Amino acid sequence: MTDQANSTGFGAGAAIRVLLADDEEMIRHGIRLILRHADGIDVVAEAVNGADAVRLTAEHRPDVVLLDIRMPVLDGLSAVEPLVALDPRPQVVMLTTFGEDDNVVRALRSGATGFLLKDTGPQELISAVRAAAAGDAVLSPGVTGTVIRRMLSGGGATEPDSRVAGLTGREREVLVMLGEGLSNPGIAKRLGIGVGTVKTHVRSILEKTGCDSRVQAALLAHQAGLMS
Repeated sequence: MTDQANSTGFGAGAAIRVLLADDEEMIRHGIRLILRHADGIDVVAEAVNGADAVRLTAEHRPDVVLLDIRMPVLDGLSAVEPLVALDPRPQVVMLTTFGEDDNVVRALRSGATGFLLKDTGPQELISAVRAAAAGDAVLSPGVTGTVIRRMLSGGGATEPDSRVAGLTGREREVLVMLGEGLSNPGIAKRLGIGVGTVKTHVRSILEKTGCDSRVQAALLAHQAGLMS
């Protein structure tokens, strides 16, 4: 995963606001230390359960929520939908461990932006936060293949062909590149257009297809047979 500090869309002085939700103090402490030493990232609040995460997100309006899957009171899986329903909507990145693929699939289907393993290295964590703030999907390479295969085999998408029927030719191109896992700057470079134009296309794709996230749109590209 590459550092996307210059492609987040946040100008100088406009720090990326992060809320961290995990019931383990040592995990929160480690992530907090990493992010607080990163330029342009500000940890604005911490939560120890999903209910607090939803409440504090509504209060502090972070750009990115790092959300543990397993927490008391309200677990991370149950917190995803109320979080992505907030306005403005935060980018929700799940914190997970190996062996939680089924839970990750549920979170992605509910609208999470992506997921990170808890043992992710410092630079990868920082880059992931910046990528999420820019609206890019965040997927830990070690388990991405397994998760995508489970999502594809599990169905859940209604008539994928009809869902992409209303897309323009350019939107279909962008959707295919989402299916390839390209970031907004990567799509812009390949198509020779501006990152802002890519963001406009992505928003239109999500609205027309009924997808809640780039991850869901990427999955739809595969289900609709667009990936040749």
